[in-house]
Amino acid sequence: MRISVCIPMYNEKAVIAETAKRLSEYMAAHFEDYEILFCNDGSTDGCDEIVRNLELPFVRVIGEAQNHGKGYAVRRAMLEATGEVRFFTDADLAYGTDVIERFARVFEENADVTVAIGSRNLQKDGYEGYTWLRRVASKIYIRVLCMAGGFRLSDSQCGCKAFRGAAAEKIFSRCEVNGFAFDFEAILWAIKYGCRVEEVPVRVLTHGASKVRVVRDTFRMLRDLRKMRKRIKKAKIEE
Repeated sequence: MRISVCIPMYNEKAVIAETAKRLSEYMAAHFEDYEILFCNDGSTDGCDEIVRNLELPFVRVIGEAQNHGKGYAVRRAMLEATGEVRFFTDADLAYGTDVIERFARVFEENADVTVAIGSRNLQKDGYEGYTWLRRVASKIYIRVLCMAGGFRLSDSQCGCKAFRGAAAEKIFSRCEVNGFAFDFEAILWAIKYGCRVEEVPVRVLTHGASKVRVVRDTFRMLRDLRKMRKRIKKAKIEE
């Protein structure tokens, strides 16, 4: 089974060389057939050239000079990937590398699973290292948004998710959101297509400052989510 690992990156100079090396070593040791895609989202710090200059095997750098948003970078990587399973995670490898093998195993052992989503809420140490306030704020944020979205996932905003290749092409070819709400859009399309979604327990190993401002971004996400639900509900899907 070919595995594609997709990494969106925007001004990740501080971590990207270590991330690329760690991923390359890990994938070579655990998978026979794989590729790693770094999708540059208009970075201005040269992180894309850093990855290219490493000349690592089975590593590609894609993207462009203009900044669009994380959703755009993930979408482009998912559509350019060639794997039977396509996994994305953050450039700082917040959930480690072993998580990739756990996700791959979910698809190998469950032929009917189409989408796998990481969740920090399925085990006690999922938020290990977070401050109490940040942990509570994150949980409330996720709960409110999932209720508004009409699904019961325990952690829709976790930064690692995986899709079978055919499902990734169907879902991401119809996604339009470039910002942080892209996770919800992908999930809503997965539900629309009748995909079986499986949650996978994950633990945050490294965590920088969050780019999400809970109060401001919650209202923005709720607004975007209402628009997405309406648009996707009306959409027709191919047989």
